[in-house]
Amino acid sequence: MKPPRIVLIPCLLVATGVALLPAAPVALTDFQASAAKAKASLTLPVYPLTSEEVKAQAESAIKTADAALAGLAAQDPAKLTFASTFGRYDAITARVTDIYLVISTLAESSTDKALRDTANEINVKLQEWSVGLDYREDIYRALKTLADSKPALDREQQRLVDEQMRTYRRAGLALPPAERAEVEKLRKDLAGLNTEFAVNINGARAPLDFTAGELAGLPQSFLESPGVKQPDGRYRVMANVTWHASAIAENADNADVRRRVNIARNQLARETNIPVLAKLVALRADIARRLGYATWADYQIETRMAKDGATAVKFEEGLVAGLQPKYATEMETLRALKAAHTGQADAKIEPWDIGYYTNKLLKERYAVDAEKLRAYFPYQATLDGMFAIYQKIFGLKFTAVEPPYVWAPGVQLYVVADAGTGAPMGAFYLDMFPREGKFNHFACFPLKAGGVMADGRYDLPVAALLCNFPAPSADKPSLLKQNDVVTLFHEFGHVMHAMLSRSRYVAQGGFTVPQDFVEAPSQMLENWVWDKAVLDTFAADYRDTSKKIPAETIAALVAARQATEAYATRRQLSFGLVDLAFHHRPATEAAKMDIVAISNAVLARVAVAPASDTAFVAYFGHLAGYDAGYYGYLWAKVLAIDMASVFKSAPGGFLDEQVGRRLRNEIYGVGHTRDVTESVEKFLGRPQSQQPYLDYVGIKN
Repeated sequence: MKPPRIVLIPCLLVATGVALLPAAPVALTDFQASAAKAKASLTLPVYPLTSEEVKAQAESAIKTADAALAGLAAQDPAKLTFASTFGRYDAITARVTDIYLVISTLAESSTDKALRDTANEINVKLQEWSVGLDYREDIYRALKTLADSKPALDREQQRLVDEQMRTYRRAGLALPPAERAEVEKLRKDLAGLNTEFAVNINGARAPLDFTAGELAGLPQSFLESPGVKQPDGRYRVMANVTWHASAIAENADNADVRRRVNIARNQLARETNIPVLAKLVALRADIARRLGYATWADYQIETRMAKDGATAVKFEEGLVAGLQPKYATEMETLRALKAAHTGQADAKIEPWDIGYYTNKLLKERYAVDAEKLRAYFPYQATLDGMFAIYQKIFGLKFTAVEPPYVWAPGVQLYVVADAGTGAPMGAFYLDMFPREGKFNHFACFPLKAGGVMADGRYDLPVAALLCNFPAPSADKPSLLKQNDVVTLFHEFGHVMHAMLSRSRYVAQGGFTVPQDFVEAPSQMLENWVWDKAVLDTFAADYRDTSKKIPAETIAALVAARQATEAYATRRQLSFGLVDLAFHHRPATEAAKMDIVAISNAVLARVAVAPASDTAFVAYFGHLAGYDAGYYGYLWAKVLAIDMASVFKSAPGGFLDEQVGRRLRNEIYGVGHTRDVTESVEKFLGRPQSQQPYLDYVGIKN
C-alpha cells in the first residue's frame, strides 16, 4: 500500500476555441449534481484535522473493512460468486486504501508537524494491516475456492482473479505456516523502515549562508526570493530545496560555493538514513530468499514489463554502452569549456561543475539563456496554457471550484469534466509552492481511485499535485525555468492518468499498471514543451505578451538538450544501476554490502564521480517505494518517446485532437484492464520501436 510518485494572467489560448478558465471558483455542489445525473459520485476525501482524527479515521476504516471481510469469508462455499468474493474484496480494500492515500498526502503536505508525525505513524499501521491481508487464511480459502471452480468470467474479471492469486503466491501462502508467519512479520518491518526512510528525507535541512559577493552569477530573482535574504545581509541557500540547489549549480561563478552546496545536498540525511537503507536492502533480500526468488529485483520485477532483474540490468547497461561515444564527447566539451574558462589546460570536471558549464554551453554555443527564458514562463500563464492544451487534446474542461477544505493557504481545487457531455470525471488539488515541512520535490498523489460502486455508480477519482516551484516575490510573478515547465507537463500528466482511467475495479485503475510503464504516459507529454506550435499558445514575455519565443531559440533549445542528452541519460542510468546494484544480488551479499561505497562507485563508472565523503543515496527517496524499479523511468521513456512520435507526425502535430482522443481511450482510459503492451501498440498502430528515442537523444541510424 504505497501511493505512486510513482505538479493572474488570462489564458492565451483563445484561438484554439478552448473556453477560458472562470475568474472565480464555482460551487462544488453543481458538479456533484451533474455527476449524479451521469450515474457517478463526486465525493472529496474527508481530511482529518487533528492527530486524534487521523487515528480515528484509520481505526474506523480498518474496523469496517475487517467486519466486511469476515462476512466475505463466512459465506457458504457452495454459493460463492465472483461478485461476492473477488469483486467484494476489491471494493472493501479500496476504502482502506482511500484513507491511506489521504493520510499519506497529509504526511507530506500538512503545515502541522504533529499532524505529519501522526500521519506517518498511522501509515505504518495501515501498511501493516495491508500486509496482513495477504495472510488471512479465511479470505484466501474463499477466494481460492472460487478461483479453483473456474467460473465463466469476462477478461477483466479473470485478470482480477489471476493477479490476486499471484499476490497470494508472492506473499508466501504456499509456505509452511511458521515460515509464512515470519515472512509476514518481515514485510511489516519493511513497511516501517520505508516510512522511516521517507520521514528522514522530509526532515533533512541544510542551510548555508553566503555573502552577495560569493553568490556572483546568481540572478537577482533568486536573491529576492522569499526567505533568501537574512537580517544580517547574508543570503541563505537551502541545499535541501531543489530549486535552490539547481540555481547555485547552474549559476554560481564561485566554484567553492557550488562545491559546498553540492556536498551539503549529498550529505542530507546521511547519518540517519544510511543505517536505515542498509537494513532495508538486507531485509528485502531476505524476504525474496524466503519466497523462493534469487534476488529482491527478481521478486519486484516479476509483475512488470521487464519480468526479472537480469532483463532490467541488461536494458540499463545496454544504454550505458550505446551512449558511451556521445557521452564521452559531451563530457570533453564541458571539460574543454572549463579549461578555457579557468585557464587550466588539465582541468577536470567535478560533480559541481556539470550544471554550471552546461548552462555556460547553452548560453555560448546555443544562445540559450535559461534565466532569460524564465520571462516567457510566468507560473499562472504557463499553468493556464497547459490546462488549455490538455483540455483541447483530451476533450475536457477544467473548472476551479471552491474547496470545502484545504490543508494549506493557496491550495486550489478543480473539477475535470468531459467537454462533450459535461459529465464530471474527477477532481484534483494543486499545491504548487514550497513551505516548511512539505514534500520537497514534485509528484502527483492519488487521493482516491475510481471504480464502480455496489449501486452501479462510478466513484470518481481525486488526486493532488504537490510541487515546489519558485514562489512569487513582492513585485514579480513566479517565473519558471524551461525545465520547470517540462516538470509541470510531466506531473500533470499523472493527474490526467488518474482522471481519465475508467476501470471497473479499483485494482485495475490507471496507476496500477506495471511500474516500469506508469511514467510513460507522463514522460510522453514532456515533448509538448519543445514544440513551437505548442509554446506559442501560452509562452510569452510577461512584460510584453506580444513577444513569443523565437523559432530559432526553440530550435537552439532542442539542439542544446541533445548536446547534453547523453550525460542526462547516463545520470539517470547511474541511479537505476545503483538501485539494481543494491537489489539484484542474493541475501548473503546484501547483508554485508557497503551501501555508500557501492553507490558511489556506480556513479563514478556511469556518470561523474561524487565528492568524497558524500552519500547521495541517503536522500534518494525512490529507494523507498521505487526499490528495484528506478530503471523503469528510462524503460518507460523509450516507450514514451515512441508514443510521442505519433503526435509529431500527425496533421495537427502535438495539438492533434484525433490522436489525443486515441491516447485518452487506449492508454489512459483502459488503465490496467489489459496488458500494457497491447495498449501501447493499439495506440501506436504498429509494433514498438526504439528509433524515435535514438533520434531524441541525437543518435541517428
